[in-house]
Order: sequence, then structure tokens, then C-alpha cells
Amino acid sequence: MKRRDFLAAGATAAAAVAGSALWVPRAAHAQGTAPLHPGTASGYENLLILVELKGGNDGLNTVVPFADPLYYRHRQTIGVPRAQAIQLDERTALHPALAPLMPMWRAQELAIVQGVSYAQPNLSHFRSIEIWDTASRSNEYLREGWLTRAFAREPVPPGFVADALVLGSAEMGPLANGARAIALVNPAQFARASRLVMPVSLKEHQPALAHIRDVDNDIVRAAADALRPRPGGYALKTAFAAGAFGASIKTAMQALASSGTSQGAPVAGRGVAVIRLTLNGFDTHQNQPQRHADLLRQFAMGVAAMRSALVELGRWDRTLIVTYAEFGRRVRENQSRGTDHGTASAHFVAGGRVAGGLYGQAPQLTRLDGNGNLPVGVDFRQIYATVLGPWWGLDAQSVLQQRFEPLPLLRA
Repeated sequence: MKRRDFLAAGATAAAAVAGSALWVPRAAHAQGTAPLHPGTASGYENLLILVELKGGNDGLNTVVPFADPLYYRHRQTIGVPRAQAIQLDERTALHPALAPLMPMWRAQELAIVQGVSYAQPNLSHFRSIEIWDTASRSNEYLREGWLTRAFAREPVPPGFVADALVLGSAEMGPLANGARAIALVNPAQFARASRLVMPVSLKEHQPALAHIRDVDNDIVRAAADALRPRPGGYALKTAFAAGAFGASIKTAMQALASSGTSQGAPVAGRGVAVIRLTLNGFDTHQNQPQRHADLLRQFAMGVAAMRSALVELGRWDRTLIVTYAEFGRRVRENQSRGTDHGTASAHFVAGGRVAGGLYGQAPQLTRLDGNGNLPVGVDFRQIYATVLGPWWGLDAQSVLQQRFEPLPLLRA
């Protein structure tokens, strides 16, 4: 997905399950399985939204250790000026482009986990994202994505349109090799495909798709409108795109929630267990300051728009937004006003039941390894264990194939 398309990615969600979608069946899907923890708010009724910051986000310029003089010594030209950073406490601040996240921070609905990586980190894009997607050790090769294993052990209940909806990437990532996922690469593909007639067989198998298709024209127009050049330049276009993003996420979830039974009766609140979005462009080897600011602004406005839509739908307390990326960036800036592949980074977790605040390990700039990289403070699989256990009520150890302590990111 192009960077400018991320804020309008939600505009593809509702019709992504129509004739334009790529359907990836999972043979082991058990249509007769009962919902997890019936009568409670646990299980797959709790939505997970994964946001991939593809390319490796620079955690140090995202969550800024402004009180440490070593930060500015290592980043003399690309460091975020202290006067511009949004202070969170006496030593930590956010990049100014992340200002749209501050209402969530003040409401204690945004958690920031610092120092996230894994032991013996790999700095290859391909291999490291494979490790994150499969939740493997650095020297272990697994075939299935970590979410695929979760759904194999505990299938989503009947009435869900699918296990997951994937936007902005042709790769299934954590849903690879078995999950019942619907994928759409980009809004342009959707706009072309939305004019096609839905296959009759698909309509018969998924009656809810017909309803979703009924609302797709308005969503296409919203996406096109958001991406159309406007007077006022980037900021205005971003604002329009964020509005379309929030409105279309709302419409998508309303449509997905209307999944029909065989008799066509709606099943309230059920659509998919996971929505995965991909925002490209974080491999900032050159001219990082403006590129990174643009990316963070798009991310923050998109998340804020999602929150607004989910609050209006009454789904915010049952949604968890989690970011991930293959790695962070090196501490010292390079000669091209950028940063090279690094290790530990910061990640965001947001939602109505999130216990907001700072978690993990603040950057230890006096403890860099021989390659100038930060030490690991939190294994990324601890975040996955938090999703699998406290959020969904699954046996995280069986999915992750070893025990990882969940993080205290959720309110009881």
C-alpha cells in the first residue's frame, strides 16, 4: 500500500469481501464451534486490529528520549528538537506528528511498549518479518503464522464472515498457510474490481457479502475523494483522507456485523476476528525527517479516525489496535540523514480497555551492542501472549509453543 493510501485504507474494508477479494480457505475451519467463553466479552468477539509499519520504524524518533544527551549526540541532524516534541513525562516524548494520539493518551487508552525485539535479532527485512509473523525464535523456521495457529486451535464461531481481513498487502503474514482470510492489496484494485459482478457461488456461501456490496459505491467515492489533489496541499488532503478512513471503518464494521445465518438473520457484532493494515515506507535510510514525519502523521490520524468510528459504533471497548514491524533503526544516524536497520523499537497498543502508559524498557543509550544497537527489553511474543491470553482467552503457550509472560496492558 502506498503511503498516501493508508488513511483511506478503511474505505476498502467493507467491499473487500465482495467479488474483488482474494479468498484463502482454511480446511480445518469448524463451522459448528461455539463462541469462546459464551456470555462474556472474551473470545473473538473482541476485535484485533494489527497495523504493520513495514520497513522497520525508527522507535527513537517516534518515542523520543529527549532528556538523554546521548540521543542528540547520536542524531545531530535528524533528532526531534526538544521544543517540538510532545512531552509525556520527565524523560520521554512523542514525535510532534503523533499529536492526534494525545486524546487517547490523556484518556489512558494508549499504551507505549518500548524496547521490543527478540534475542539474537536478524536485520534482514525478509527473515525478521518472518520471525514476527510466525512468532518463531531467530534460529527456528515455522510454516504457519501465529494467528493461523491460534485459529487452528480455536476456530472463530459460526456467523463470522472470515477469520481476518487483510488490507494493503498481498502477503498473509501472521495469517499465512491456513487462516480463512480475505485480502485486498490496494484501493485502486478495489475500485476496479468493485464494478465486477459478485460470483453467484460466493453469494450463496456468504449471504452477508451481498449486503456489504450494497454499500461499496459510497465507500469507493469516499476513498477517491480523499486521494484527489486539493487546494491547501498535504495537510488538507491528509485531513480529508482521515475522515474517509474513519467513516469507512465505521461502514465496514456495520456491514461486517450484519453477517447472516443460513436464514439471513443478522448476528450482531460478528464480522472478523482480525483486521490487518499495512503502512509502507518505514525503511528510512535517506532523508528521514520529513518522510518519517509524514508517515507518523498518517498513522496517527488514521488511528484517531478509527477510534472515533469505533466509539460511535459502541465497539471501542472491544477493539485492540496493535502495531508491529520487523525491526527498529540503528541509534546513530547515517551520512544520508537517515537510519539503518536496527533492533529494539517502540510499539503502540490502543483501545477502550487498554491501561494506558509507558511499558517495557526505555532506550539504554549507554548499553549499545557492538553494532550500535539497543538491547532487547521486551520480547515481541509477550505482546502476542497478551492478545492470545487476556484479550481472547486462549492458551497462549500452545499457540506460541513456549511460555511468554503477558504484559499488563489491559484493564480488568
